Amino acid sequence: MIYSMERPSWLRIRIHDQPKFNDTLRVVKENAVRTVCEDASCPNLNECWANRTATFLIMGEFCTRNCGFCDIKNGRPQPLDQDEPEKIAQAVRDLGLKYVVLTSVTRDDLPDGGAQHFSDVIMALHNLGLELKVEVLTPDFQNCMDSAISIILEAKPVVFAHNLEIVKKFHHLVKKKPSSYEISMNFLEKLRGMVTTKTGIMVGIGELKSDVLECIDEVAAVGVDIMTIGQYLSPSRELHYPVARFVSPDEFEEYKDYGERRGIKLVCSGPLVRSSYRARESFQSVCNLLK
Repeated sequence: MIYSMERPSWLRIRIHDQPKFNDTLRVVKENAVRTVCEDASCPNLNECWANRTATFLIMGEFCTRNCGFCDIKNGRPQPLDQDEPEKIAQAVRDLGLKYVVLTSVTRDDLPDGGAQHFSDVIMALHNLGLELKVEVLTPDFQNCMDSAISIILEAKPVVFAHNLEIVKKFHHLVKKKPSSYEISMNFLEKLRGMVTTKTGIMVGIGELKSDVLECIDEVAAVGVDIMTIGQYLSPSRELHYPVARFVSPDEFEEYKDYGERRGIKLVCSGPLVRSSYRARESFQSVCNLLK
């Protein structure tokens, strides 16, 4: 459960359509699939599930890294579930989705970091014959970056996302090695011109406004198309990095305006924005800009 400390009014979470929420929950459980909505304690779970959408988390429940901001479990991963592509495909069919977001735990234990598994899931979705669009949010595939990117691009996602998560100044404090800001930025630059690209950061960890603007400048410089900026919410008091401040909606609007002036096609910036929040709408907005 997300730890809360006197949150301001703009961080209050509204309750949405309960019957539709329950229907999404049923589909997730019946198909035995995982979602980042649950595993990462996303504050938008209620809204998204009430709209019969979810972000699927593949390759198990245990991450091989243990970052200070994340609520996903760290531990020794189990072997990949070879039936997972079909389970995800069936859940997507049951939910009636036309736009699917896939993300994963980090699997440094796998020779390809799980790139082929990403591809297998994407292909299972394409094989449904429903003209689905698929967005992926991946780890950095540090030991096999070039080959992993190629494998996933061959499966034709419409958006390829990789999150910086934190501004440069705090990256080494909140994310754990072997993650690094420079490696993640290099990853994004490799994708340039090959697919619609996306990255995201959280703010409120202790960074200055100048740190955020510097990050936006660097994201713009490597040609990222979509950037998300949201408020960091510590999942627990004891185990996770603390919240330093709650960023105002006006400041989030400043970041949006600045990023789009710097050349990023779309900056989604707000207290409850997350990397896959309203992903379909973000992609469509970028497509409209390119018309």
